[in-house]
Amino acid sequence: MSGVTFDKLAYLETLKASGIPEPQARAHAHALDDALRDSVATHEDVARLEALIRETELRLTVKLGAMLAASVAIVAALVKLL
Repeated sequence: MSGVTFDKLAYLETLKASGIPEPQARAHAHALDDALRDSVATHEDVARLEALIRETELRLTVKLGAMLAASVAIVAALVKLL
């Protein structure tokens, strides 16, 4: 996932300026950077998901139409036989 901007150094400096010791500030900055890198969806991710949903919806509509047409044909054939 690309497109997420996180200024790790600025975050680190902000933590240090607020009195957090540098080793802890580095650990926090590293952990947040990893979390953002692994779990934040970008606009491109959402766009791909929306396209996949539209494609799936179209396929399901076509399948439902085919099943409906087959059902009507079967009922018509049964009515003709009776």
